[in-house]
Amino acid sequence: MPKEQGPAKKQNPLLVLGKISAILDSFSLRQPVLTLADLREATSMPASTVQRLVANLVEQGFLDREGDGYRIGMKMAYWAAPATRGKEVLDVISPLLAELRDGTGETACLFRAEAVYRVCVGIAETRHVLRREMHLGELAPLHAGSAGRVLLAWKPELMQRLVEGSLESLTSSTITGLDDLQAAVEATRADGFAITIGERESGASGLSAPVFDSAARLVAAVTISGPTLRMPQAVCESWVEPLLETAERMTRLIGGRFPGETHRPA
Repeated sequence: MPKEQGPAKKQNPLLVLGKISAILDSFSLRQPVLTLADLREATSMPASTVQRLVANLVEQGFLDREGDGYRIGMKMAYWAAPATRGKEVLDVISPLLAELRDGTGETACLFRAEAVYRVCVGIAETRHVLRREMHLGELAPLHAGSAGRVLLAWKPELMQRLVEGSLESLTSSTITGLDDLQAAVEATRADGFAITIGERESGASGLSAPVFDSAARLVAAVTISGPTLRMPQAVCESWVEPLLETAERMTRLIGGRFPGETHRPA
């Protein structure tokens, strides 16, 4: 008489959740739509597993089908709203500064525009003894440094304020001509980030990227700064991707989107 078979082996729920999380983490603001092949490559999971989980996620509204691709479903946006409700934007995104600081070893800051200045509204200081002096509330000219470059690039009205005055020379590398500054700002907008060396302080470097809200309006510039001794041009360039990833995560956390992206109907 054949032995009675037991119940089918069930997958560990935590293992399944891990796989679902890996699929959802594959999407980004720069890659909002992914095919099954993209998801297989991003997660390194078997095709059958990806296909099964994606089908389930679509059925539950966590993913939306778009032609041959998929994007995060509107249900996820509905769930995300309570996470930031009642919290200040800076409270939500500031913890990522510490991650950026720990990843690079240098000071990470958030800057906002104030008249013809930029003001430091968030900071995670480096643990190095040799550091650029920076503190909350510190003001710096908009026309000097990478954060100012980003603020000017995505808030064009700020440039008009500078046209009405003169551009002070802070170091031998400070841009003091409006045409030159305009060209640098346009390059920043095209690149999506800015790197400056020695513009505000001799021997100091910085790289910055924009953070946007749900209306694609600039919220702040996120910046990595430190002494050029540790941050020469090559090092700054190697940190562009971590910087952009942090800026994207900040934008994502507050339900933001990049300029040119459109809202999907609910």
